[in-house]
Amino acid sequence: MAAVPANGPASAASEHTVRRHLPLAYLAAAAVLPLILLGALAWRLLAPAAAPAATIGSQAPDFSLVDLSGKPVRLADLRGHPVIVNFWASWCGPCIEEFPLLQQAATEHAADGLVIVGIVFSDRADAAGAFMQRMGATWATAMDPGGAVARAYGIYAPPDSFFINADGVIEGRQIGQLSQADLTRQLDTILPKE
Repeated sequence: MAAVPANGPASAASEHTVRRHLPLAYLAAAAVLPLILLGALAWRLLAPAAAPAATIGSQAPDFSLVDLSGKPVRLADLRGHPVIVNFWASWCGPCIEEFPLLQQAATEHAADGLVIVGIVFSDRADAAGAFMQRMGATWATAMDPGGAVARAYGIYAPPDSFFINADGVIEGRQIGQLSQADLTRQLDTILPKE
């Protein structure tokens, strides 16, 4: 007669079930693991080469998008102008706070050729359009279908702004909400010197 564990017959039955199913779990893991590794290898080999990171001192990654009114927006077309590329969303509280500062900068530095380009991050076009109208924002704002531009710039959450000089070089980046002091400091790096 087999010995019954101290916890009684119920414990013996559950121990027997665990022992019986343990080899099945090992087999399942052994079958699935190679598939996961093969998939990861295929993704690595077939994925396009990563674009250079958008870092201070590097050329800003070019993009070609369509703004909320259907007009094309290409960063390359803005060469010769200081540019702020601002990633934002209508659901983003800090974006709401910084929009008046961006509008003020656009107005005050229009004679300096300052251009602001908004890129909508993980939001709907109708919500973005209503937000722009409500905030009185006047700059071109484009959707980023699939998030390719956000990935090229290394964006994880809005707001995030890049300050690009007239030669297309990134001079500054503001991760998170811009304050007036932040904006003034960043604009000093891209606006023409008097």
